[in-house]
Amino acid sequence: MNKSTAYLILVVSIVVTLPLFFITIPVLISIYNGLVRKRNQIEYAFSGVDVALQKRGELIPNLVESVKKYMSFEQNTLAEIVELRNKISNVNPNSSERFDLENSMTGLLKNLMVTVENYPDLKSSDNMLQLQRTLNETEEQISASRRAYNASVNKLNNSIQTFPSNVIASINDFHLSPYFIADETAKATPDLKQLFN
Repeated sequence: MNKSTAYLILVVSIVVTLPLFFITIPVLISIYNGLVRKRNQIEYAFSGVDVALQKRGELIPNLVESVKKYMSFEQNTLAEIVELRNKISNVNPNSSERFDLENSMTGLLKNLMVTVENYPDLKSSDNMLQLQRTLNETEEQISASRRAYNASVNKLNNSIQTFPSNVIASINDFHLSPYFIADETAKATPDLKQLFN
């Protein structure tokens, strides 16, 4: 091979491989950065859920104290609520166990609010009315935060499972995130007959 042929091969090699290099590297960087942004969005959305859940947790002692003097026979429900609140504070915030405990808390609080309906004095108390309004607002905030969190989880999980981002995700240890799923009691149809007795 003569010198001019070697130069020609070198130039052709550079011309062919250089564009691939300048296209491939930015694409890989873009995919990785997209995965990181989606993971950070999940953390941001979860912090919104966490703030709303913490607000609900702070309302619970006031709710229990307001209800305690009227509902002597419902002490078991009140004790369960307090016990569950304590368990929630001792669990990993990002775990599916925490999600399950929070769903149980939602169910207990719904049952408590239905029971409050049977106590006319308690139901008409200004303190209780304010607590019910605040708790309802907080539950709506929790619901909205959960939807935002689940939307963020969906985006990341889709990226982790689709090509070519799944390759980058596997290399960089990105893992599927759990959804915040409602428990079976939250999905059940409420018994309206009970409210009208």
